[in-house]
Amino acid sequence: MTTAPFTAKDDVRHYIHGKQTAAAGSKRQPVYNPATGAVSRQVALATAAEVQAAVESANRAFPAWADTPPIRRARVLNKFLQLMNEHTDTLAAMITAEHGKVFSDARGEVSRGIDIIEFACGIPHLLKGDHTDQVSTGIDNWTMRQPLGVVAGITPFNFPVMVPCWMFPVAIAAGNTFILKPSERDPSASIFMAELLRQAGLPEGVFNVIQGGKDAVDALIQHPDVAAVSFVGSTPIAHYVHQQCSLHGKRVQALGGAKNHMVVMPDADLNQVVDALIGAGYGSAGERCMAISVAVLVGDVGDKIVPLLAKRAKALRVKNGMEPDAEMGPVITREALERIEGYIDLGIKEGATLVVDGRNLKVVGHENGYFTGGTLFDNVTRTMRIYKEEIFGPVLSCIRVKDFAEAIQLVNDHEFGNGVSCYTRDGNVAREFGRRIKVGMVGINVPIPVPMAWHGFGGWKRSLFGDTHAYGTEGVRFYTRQKSIMQRWPESTENGAEFAMPTAR
Repeated sequence: MTTAPFTAKDDVRHYIHGKQTAAAGSKRQPVYNPATGAVSRQVALATAAEVQAAVESANRAFPAWADTPPIRRARVLNKFLQLMNEHTDTLAAMITAEHGKVFSDARGEVSRGIDIIEFACGIPHLLKGDHTDQVSTGIDNWTMRQPLGVVAGITPFNFPVMVPCWMFPVAIAAGNTFILKPSERDPSASIFMAELLRQAGLPEGVFNVIQGGKDAVDALIQHPDVAAVSFVGSTPIAHYVHQQCSLHGKRVQALGGAKNHMVVMPDADLNQVVDALIGAGYGSAGERCMAISVAVLVGDVGDKIVPLLAKRAKALRVKNGMEPDAEMGPVITREALERIEGYIDLGIKEGATLVVDGRNLKVVGHENGYFTGGTLFDNVTRTMRIYKEEIFGPVLSCIRVKDFAEAIQLVNDHEFGNGVSCYTRDGNVAREFGRRIKVGMVGINVPIPVPMAWHGFGGWKRSLFGDTHAYGTEGVRFYTRQKSIMQRWPESTENGAEFAMPTAR
C-alpha cells in the first residue's frame, strides 16, 4: 500500500498473450501529468499487426477458457479480487497522476471497480439456466448461457479503472476472452491490471490490452473474429461505434454522453442540496458521466440556494490531487481546459448570469497545470448551448422553473437521459418523479445514483445505443447467448416420421 505519487517514466506498451510488447519504431504519444502539464511518459500506439496479434491470441485462448468450469474461472477472479484490494492505493496514485482527480476520489473509483469483480466471482450461479421437466410427453426443455468468443472493450479517460471493470470481469467470468482498448490519455492502470490478472493465474491470451486511438478502435470493430464490443464515451462516438458494429454484425453496447439534472423542490433541505450540488457538480472537475451539470430550481428555492452555492464554489480547494486537502484537481488536458473555458465565454455571450468565474485559475507551484476553478451560472435557459451540450467540466448551470410539472418536462425534453436526481421531503413528489422521468438512472435525495454492481449501469435516449446496460445481470446477458435444448429418449420409433408442428400433448 502506498500514497506516494506515481512517477514511472518507461513507455506504456500493449499486453498481448501474457506479455508487454510494442513494435520497434511504432508511433508513440505523450502521457501528461495534468497537475504539472509535463510529459510523464510515452504510450505506444498499436499498429494493425498488433491488433491482429491480440485478436489471434484471444481466439486461440477462447476454446480452453470457455471449457473451463465456471467455478474455476471464478477462483481466478477471486485471486484477482484479492490483488486489487491489496493494490488499491497504487492504482489510485496512477489515476491521479494521469487523470488528475483527487486521490480520495481515485480510491473510490477503484473500490467501485472492485465491487464488480466481486459480483463476477458469483458467475457459477449467474450462468444457471432454466429447466422444465415434461414440457411435452417424454420431452424435457432447458436453457443454458454460453460465451460469445472474443469480445472488446473501448473505455474513456475519466474512469481508467472502474469502467474497464464494468466489462472485463463479467466477460471473462462468463467464458469469453477480452481485448481492452483503454484511453491513450491515462493508460498505465490497464497494464497494471493485466499484470495482476497474470499473477492471479489467468491463462495467456484471455485478457489483452491494445493501446491506441481511432485506428485501433476501427480495427477492433472491423475484425471478423471480434464478436461484441462495449464502449463508453461521448455520444457522437458512441453513435458511430454502434452503427459500425451493427454494420459488421457485432453485438454492441455503446454508452454515450449526459446532461444530468438535479431537481430541487422548495421543501428540500438546503444544506443537503448545497453539499450534493457542490460534490456532484465539481467532484472530479466535472469529468464524470454522472456529474450534475444542471440544477433545476423550482419555485422560489433559487433565490435561497444560489448565494449558498456561490459561497461554496468560490471556496473550493483546487490543487494537485495528491495533496490530502484537495477537493478538485486539474482537468485531463490543455485541450479540455480550453474547451471548458470556451463554454464559459459562450454562456456569457448567450446571456446567462455568471455568478462564479473559474477561468484563468493558477495553482501555486503548478502554474503549467490544466486547472480551472468551479464555475456557476444562473438564469440559464433551455435554448442556450451551455444547457443543451455536454461541457464535461466544473461548470454548474442553474435553470429556474415555476413548478414540479415544468421541471419534469424540462428533463424529459432533453436529448440525453443518463442520470437525474430530485431533492425533496415529499414522498408523493419522489414517487411521481421516479415514475414519470425519462432517464435511465434516478436518485431521490441521492446526487449521483450510480447503481451497485449487481444492478447495472445505463441511460436512456442518446445516452445509450444498444439494448443492454453495463455490468450486473445485464452484463451477463450481454456477454453470453442463450441456447435452448429439447431432449427426448423415446422407447421406440414405431410412430414413424412426424410432419406436424410439435405441441404439448
